Amino acid sequence: MLECLIVGDSIGVGVSQVRKECVAYVKSGINSQNWNKIYMNKLQPTKTLIISLGANDLGINTEGNIRSLRANAQAQKVFWLLPSQKLKPKQVEAVKQVAAEFGDTVIPRPESDISADGVHPTGKGYKRLAEQTR
Repeated sequence: MLECLIVGDSIGVGVSQVRKECVAYVKSGINSQNWNKIYMNKLQPTKTLIISLGANDLGINTEGNIRSLRANAQAQKVFWLLPSQKLKPKQVEAVKQVAAEFGDTVIPRPESDISADGVHPTGKGYKRLAEQTR
């Protein structure tokens, strides 16, 4: 069993750079549908699972994709890193719904410590997210 696994998009990449002890199946710009196609078969039982998906979803079934991922994940503790509420409200609601059904913890995107692109945390923001997943 793995101690820690991070899955997802560029926010997952940033958190994996802080939580170097975690195995990471992450890729910048990936959406939930493509993540499932590429990485689903690599899931392993883990103590802590950190998921960051939905921020790159456009015109795909976010809820179905993340529900499939979560149903296949075997983890003792699961943390979901939310996309931006302002930019991706539908995806945020999908993540919250799936997380609630499984009793998982939801971590909102930091309101401060966001880079100039308005999407990605700064180094300090990534450290804060990483600390919240311990």
